[in-house]
Amino acid sequence: MASLWLVSRASRRFLKPSNSFSRTLFAVSSTYQLTTNSKNPNPNPYPNATLLGPFTQGHRWTPSCVEFDLRLLAHISSSSSSTGAKNDGNRASNDAKVEVEASWIDLYLPRQARPYAKLARLDRPIGTWLLAWPCMWSITLAASPGHLPDFKMMTLFGCGALLLRGAGCTINDLLDRDIDTMVERTKLRPVASGLLTPFKGLCFLGFQLLLGLGILLQLNNYSRILGASSLLLVFSYPLMKRLTFWPQAYLGLTFNWGALLGWAAVKGSIDPAIVLPLYLSGVCWTLVYDTIYAHQDKEDDLKVGVKSTALRFGDSTKEWITGFGIMCISSLALSGYNVEIGWPYYAFLAAASGQLAWQIWTADLSSRVDCNRKFVSNKWFGAIIFSGILFGKLSS
Repeated sequence: MASLWLVSRASRRFLKPSNSFSRTLFAVSSTYQLTTNSKNPNPNPYPNATLLGPFTQGHRWTPSCVEFDLRLLAHISSSSSSTGAKNDGNRASNDAKVEVEASWIDLYLPRQARPYAKLARLDRPIGTWLLAWPCMWSITLAASPGHLPDFKMMTLFGCGALLLRGAGCTINDLLDRDIDTMVERTKLRPVASGLLTPFKGLCFLGFQLLLGLGILLQLNNYSRILGASSLLLVFSYPLMKRLTFWPQAYLGLTFNWGALLGWAAVKGSIDPAIVLPLYLSGVCWTLVYDTIYAHQDKEDDLKVGVKSTALRFGDSTKEWITGFGIMCISSLALSGYNVEIGWPYYAFLAAASGQLAWQIWTADLSSRVDCNRKFVSNKWFGAIIFSGILFGKLSS
């Protein structure tokens, strides 16, 4: 808009000169004519050209104000071009980063509560979804044929997933605070950045575990023991990236514990023929989505010396996660078959297979943005499987 305004201004000044501008023009023209007549009898260097308007006196002259405006316009045009090229370059480089945007935490929570909410990743609910879906699958599979699942139990497990995921993130950030400062994606986390001290993080962890205990006590004795045993996995998972190239497999064991616990909470025990294939399917699913997720940090992981399946698989990642995807779908089919679920389950399972195949085949493992996008899309995979189990149980 600024360029258009300057063009308009220059045009008005050139086509509609003021009285003072006309007097200046006359004075300069007369002086230039006298000078050139006395020194050069033919001042016009283009004798064959036809001179028009006020320039018929045999001289050439460009108003200085117009020269200035045109020079200014040329400068603005070149600046705009260089700025546009620079912006294009910035947009290209930004493709390698997951943008950090202001979340609802920054907008609505008190300033003192924000670091704790970010420590629990309340602004990133995808982790809670990934932890909750295996619980919901198991609870729904345990429902009586033709009946809806236990809504109270699903509510308890939903709250438990939120708390346990937050506690897991707190443990992870406390143990990894030195590593997080060296990784681009994690260096602004509350503990790593210094917003919270480790002691405050420990106090917040105790508060989360206390709330989680309140939920666990609502379950039967078998489920209490089974649920408490998962804490060993939760506390030891952050150490796995230092010991093995398979921390994603260990995360699968941790995140899908709800596949065992949900059935036990409804039935009072576990049925290995049903819940073990369900648990295995969840572990394989985790290996798919968390390997894709780990490709965001592979350069930083190499620098700081931590391990992941993204580094282990390298250029063969898609072949590996395709195999895990096939194992995931096969195990889900086996679990459904053993529980004698209705046919709608298999229709939804086919749709979930397509969603998982889309993730694997279209993932750009060199783009942090696309890896994060595919990772987040797994909430829909979980929702499709849950819908299939629900309609399959209602029709059986």
